[in-house]
Amino acid sequence: MKLETIKTKIWQEHAQTKHPFMADSCYCSGYNVYQDILPNASWIEYLFLLFQLELPTAKQARLLEKLAIALANAGPRDYSVRAAMNGGVGGSSSAACLMAALGVGAGSVAGAREVLLAMQAWQHCGLSLALWQQYLSQPKSATQADVWPEAEHPMGFDPYANTCAQPVQQTLAVLVDCQVGEYLLCLQQQQGQLEQWAQCPLAMSGVAAAALSDLGFNPEQGEMLYLLLRLPGAAVHALEQRQLGWAQYPFFAGKIDVVNDPKRNQDEIND
Repeated sequence: MKLETIKTKIWQEHAQTKHPFMADSCYCSGYNVYQDILPNASWIEYLFLLFQLELPTAKQARLLEKLAIALANAGPRDYSVRAAMNGGVGGSSSAACLMAALGVGAGSVAGAREVLLAMQAWQHCGLSLALWQQYLSQPKSATQADVWPEAEHPMGFDPYANTCAQPVQQTLAVLVDCQVGEYLLCLQQQQGQLEQWAQCPLAMSGVAAAALSDLGFNPEQGEMLYLLLRLPGAAVHALEQRQLGWAQYPFFAGKIDVVNDPKRNQDEIND
């Protein structure tokens, strides 16, 4: 009987002798996961290995770790975090809350698609200011119209802000200090000029795009990592709002009148 084989360079397993559906050993890009990686590597090093199929240098690991911290929780002002909070306070399952965050955080306004397009811009423009001026003066790009609408602002910049946010500035400074690649340094040195051409300030998505490009990720990998790294904040805010309840949620409290509320009726009887 011909065995069906999944083709992958990422993963290799040796099946157990008595249980062919369970692995006896697992290898990621040639490294034994539970014998070598688990006792010796950090989560960030393993994450880099999964995507790049090679271990990061110390500087690369530090850059990815600092980026992960910066992206871990965008806070309740962020659209994707708010989507998860809405799900949590409404009693949705944990999976539904995270799916809401992924769905809202996937787009081209502070979302993962914006990071992909900004990384494509780094691929095209590189360190050429002339190319960046041309790109930022004509931000619209041809995308799949049935899935993604045309970009309405320069990718990696905030169309709704007047000045660059302090956390964005602080994140850029820390990431540049990791000394990996040239894009982050170029972004820091030319930030004012790029913002002038874009007619809007730098956004966190733009910093993330430069960092992920410096780390050697392609745009598709960067899009996926941006989605992944932003989930912790969405998760904890959803859990917190679920516990607090909709009555304390400012967007629901005072705007919803529950008819024949058993708890309210019981309170009235007790009074």
